[in-house]
Amino acid sequence: MQQFASGWKQNYYGKADVIAYRLRRDGHSPCPVFGASVMMLLYGDAFWPTYTKGDNTNLVATDSMKNFIQRETLNFPGNDLESYTRFLAEKFMHIYPLTEGIQVSATEVPYHSIPGGTMAFAPAGPERATARLEMRRNGAELQTVEACSGIQGFRLLRLGGSAFYGFVRDQYTTLPDIKNRPLHMWLDLEWLYSSLESSCTNGKTTARVREIVQQVFQSFESGSIQEVIYQIGGKMLAELPEISEVHLEANNRTWDTITEAGETLGVFTEARPPFGVLGLRMKR
Repeated sequence: MQQFASGWKQNYYGKADVIAYRLRRDGHSPCPVFGASVMMLLYGDAFWPTYTKGDNTNLVATDSMKNFIQRETLNFPGNDLESYTRFLAEKFMHIYPLTEGIQVSATEVPYHSIPGGTMAFAPAGPERATARLEMRRNGAELQTVEACSGIQGFRLLRLGGSAFYGFVRDQYTTLPDIKNRPLHMWLDLEWLYSSLESSCTNGKTTARVREIVQQVFQSFESGSIQEVIYQIGGKMLAELPEISEVHLEANNRTWDTITEAGETLGVFTEARPPFGVLGLRMKR
């Protein structure tokens, strides 16, 4: 189910997984490959008759929405997802005045250049930046309800310096105290901005968040994954004044041990389900 920052909706509809790649092939662009997967959702009373009567008089076809997203990507002048979602939302609302509100979400499809040239690229990741913007009409003006960014799909491995011990022990406890484990953690996070203007930083905020996640993960000996994500969120709020709130969710995907020779050499395999889920929300 889709959620809207402005609250519950009687109806909404749209198009998801719309892929667009904009390529600048002049050999000089700082961002030759801009790729995104977009979801656009509309809501408003004008669309209600298509639910109750099958009357599509005021309905913009989802196929038209797909064409709008892909064709207008050519006219988008920027390189960051925050400006991209704003560009698409504003233009769509101006073209289709019966749309009361719109939510545009975008996930990057990242490509990084291959060293040694300017024309060859390879898929990047696995983590991917995201952005989400909701806009609605307020009389004759367009009002931004939410501007949100994130990074999904971090895969982080620490060879040591991660402990987990001192937890409740009773008849259901089989996990031993661990003082120095190899930690494999997955992480998704998103953050809200204090204003629409502060969200458009040409990707600088997202780039800094990537650095913070990696720096914190390797910088201290942790007693729990909860401590790791708390330190990440705290550093984000301390260093990035444009962020008003951050949400973090981590999975404990620590690999299963096959065999070890002391603490310095071992063979491991992928963790089996179930896995631990740990969430945190921090505000200023």
